Amino acid sequence: MPAARKPRTKPQSKAERRAETTEQILDAAEYLFSRHGLYGVTLKDVAKRVGVHHTLVNYYFDDKQTLFEAVFARRASVTIDKRMQALEDYDREAGDRPTIEGALHAFLDTDLDLYIQGGEGWKNYGAFGAQASNSPEGAVFMDKYFDPVVLRLIEILKRALPDADAEDIFWGYHFVTGALMLTLARTGRIDKLSEGLCRSDDYEAVKVRMARFMAAGFRDICNERRDQRAG
Repeated sequence: MPAARKPRTKPQSKAERRAETTEQILDAAEYLFSRHGLYGVTLKDVAKRVGVHHTLVNYYFDDKQTLFEAVFARRASVTIDKRMQALEDYDREAGDRPTIEGALHAFLDTDLDLYIQGGEGWKNYGAFGAQASNSPEGAVFMDKYFDPVVLRLIEILKRALPDADAEDIFWGYHFVTGALMLTLARTGRIDKLSEGLCRSDDYEAVKVRMARFMAAGFRDICNERRDQRAG
C-alpha cells in the first residue's frame, strides 16, 4: 500500500512571517535588555541572538531606541489592563471601606501572577522593567505607560487612609515599587544571603508577604503623622 500522504502545511503569509520575525526580535531584545540595559546592547547583539543579519533587525526597527520602546510596550499593555481591572473590581467590591492590604493585593498580585504563569518571557520582561525603571530612558516610558494605573492605586489608598498626608502615601508607593522592581530583577542576592532558604524567583512567597508587609509600613507612618498633628 502506498504510504499515506502527509497533509500539506499551508505556507505562511507575508504578514504572518513578519509577525513571527517581529516576535523573535522582541524576545531576543527583551532577554538582552533585561540583563545589560539599553546601553549594554547593540542591534548586532540582538541579530546574533535571533540568528539573522543585523540589517534585518534594522529593517523592522529603525534604531535601538525604537526597539527598546517596542519591547517595553508589548507586555506593558497586558499588565496595565489587568492591574487596572483588578483595582476597579476591588474598588467596586470594597465600596466605601477599602483597605490598604486590599488595594495592594489588587495592584501587586495581579502583576506577580503574570510572572508566575507567563513563563520565561514574562520573567525576562520583569527583569527588563527593573532595569528600565532605574534609567532615565526607562523612567520616561514608565511615566508614559504606567502613570494611570499607579494613580488609580494612589486614589484608593487615599480613601483607605483618609487622615494621611498625601506625601506619605506617595512615599509609600515609592517604597512598594522599589521592592517590586528588586523582586522582578531576580538578582539572586536573597538566595545567597539566605543560603537557599529564599529564592529570588519565588513569586508565590512574595505574594504571601509583600502586600501585608507594605501595608504595615503605610499604616505605621501615616498613623504616626496623624498622632503628631493631634498632639
